[in-house]
Amino acid sequence: MHDHLAPLLERFALRSRVFYAGNLCSLVNFDAAEGVGHFHLLKAGRLLLTQPGSVVRELSEPSLIFFPRSTQHLLSSNRVDGADLVCASVEFGASFANPMVNGLPEPLVLPLSEAPALAGVLDALFTEAFDKRGGGRGAALDRLCEVVLIYLLRHAIACGLQRSGVVAGLADTRLAKALNAIHAEPALAWTLQELAALAGMSRARFAAHFATVVGQPAIEYLTDWRLSVTQALLVQGRQVKSIADEVGYGSPNALTRAFTQRLGQTPTDWLAQRAARGH
Repeated sequence: MHDHLAPLLERFALRSRVFYAGNLCSLVNFDAAEGVGHFHLLKAGRLLLTQPGSVVRELSEPSLIFFPRSTQHLLSSNRVDGADLVCASVEFGASFANPMVNGLPEPLVLPLSEAPALAGVLDALFTEAFDKRGGGRGAALDRLCEVVLIYLLRHAIACGLQRSGVVAGLADTRLAKALNAIHAEPALAWTLQELAALAGMSRARFAAHFATVVGQPAIEYLTDWRLSVTQALLVQGRQVKSIADEVGYGSPNALTRAFTQRLGQTPTDWLAQRAARGH
């Protein structure tokens, strides 16, 4: 069975940092300006989730709440019972178009009863979070949250939770073959016909189906994937001249032109702006 997530997780580092574990009996505001996603695990109690312009959502059963992108939201609970909660910030690498987060809803709310495969790792996570004994607790919590997020992405693909985006595409057995090829070998000069052949579809039918399910044309997705990989490699300290061939461009100049046209700035300017933001 093909591992759909492996190329994505290899290219884009998944990092979480647990910053709260305990009983919440007040209101907490998560500012979109923080520039990270957020991950909340409700173990017990009653929680109110509020987003600007949205109806307040009440959660009264153990649930996972995932904001893949930086999004303002409020969590609150009453002062009588409170809510046992684990909160973490989440980053999926440096990509402007990281396919792991594009297409996921804001937020993705999943009752834990609907994901029995998570039971084991959640037991370990909640034990670390609320037992508060043993060394390395913070590091253990961070790693366990990352494992939960991988399980969540796997669950979203297996259960077809998303109607659009790459997660929806990977849940489609035909499109998954083309997407896996793009993710694994961005250096190849893929054509629409070749990708359609991998999916076992006609060129026209593949083009229409890909755009409908993934949310953008296949060749545009290929370009965005190549530039996302470029960004990840730049952050690792690689030079444009050593990246071009690896992402399917014949020269550093060709890669720089594509990067600038799509992102509105050169790779050098993008790196400088990222550094100025403290990343």
